[in-house]
Amino acid sequence: MRGSDFAELKAFAAVVERASFARAAEHLGLSPSALSQTIRQLEARLDTRLLNRTTRSVAPTAAGDQLYGRIAPLFREMADAVAEVSAAAGQTSGTLRINTLGMAARQIIAPRLGRFHRAHPEVVLDIVVDDGLSDIVAGRFDAGIRVGGRLEKDMIAVRLTPDVNMIVAASPGYLAHRGMPRSPADLHHHACINWRLQLDGSAYRWEFEKKGQRLEIAAQGPLVTNYSDVGVEAALQGLGIVYAFDREHVDQHLAQGRLVQVLADWSVTRPGLFLYYPNRRHLQPALSAFIGCLLDRDLSATEPGHTPS
Repeated sequence: MRGSDFAELKAFAAVVERASFARAAEHLGLSPSALSQTIRQLEARLDTRLLNRTTRSVAPTAAGDQLYGRIAPLFREMADAVAEVSAAAGQTSGTLRINTLGMAARQIIAPRLGRFHRAHPEVVLDIVVDDGLSDIVAGRFDAGIRVGGRLEKDMIAVRLTPDVNMIVAASPGYLAHRGMPRSPADLHHHACINWRLQLDGSAYRWEFEKKGQRLEIAAQGPLVTNYSDVGVEAALQGLGIVYAFDREHVDQHLAQGRLVQVLADWSVTRPGLFLYYPNRRHLQPALSAFIGCLLDRDLSATEPGHTPS
């Protein structure tokens, strides 16, 4: 393969992975015009259109998708090989793409960014916040962070946080006006702030448990959202009762008296957060270092955990 052939294929893969000429050009250190010319040269050489372009998006054609499916594993193997050699020489490098829930990005990743960069300055972190349970393999991510129980199958998983008790809460003003619910059934007579599951578009059914009795409530109210910050803010403004997944975000408001927990005796325990990644033969050195940073320890001599049920 000629050097120009390799450069064209690398440019094509970068565009597909980032779904953007501008982002791919920035990653490759090229101008967008130079990158466009490189892709045109590749398409002319293959006599096949590889990318469908509009003013707002770019996506592979059927031929482009087929080509990417063949070359992407090869590029990953080469990147892993280079990273392993660098790691053996005491250097960890490369780009690490992470797909994560918003609360994990805020609570776990953001506070450790500076420490990770100082320890591994040659690693580029590409963090994508996504509460939609995307397929990390199809999205070409190295790893994802999700709530346990909602992980993709056939993955290696590492626990990041303990299991948590869910909180149902409302503002003091709302409770003064509408009254305190005494049982989950009372929620049918209250305004509830609901969650939209992006995976299938359905609304989340609130889960409760007490003395072995489990209930699910189809909550109704003035707001449905897939973003926890919006739901909590709506509760703070008195729009209704919120079912909180992000304990760290809610606990501060409970401590300040801006929210009041309700139905505490019906609280259900949900799995904590896990980082997960495809089951490959070798763990990418940059990913190993990132996991170690998130766990506040060196993972170099430690095997990752197993996928939780």
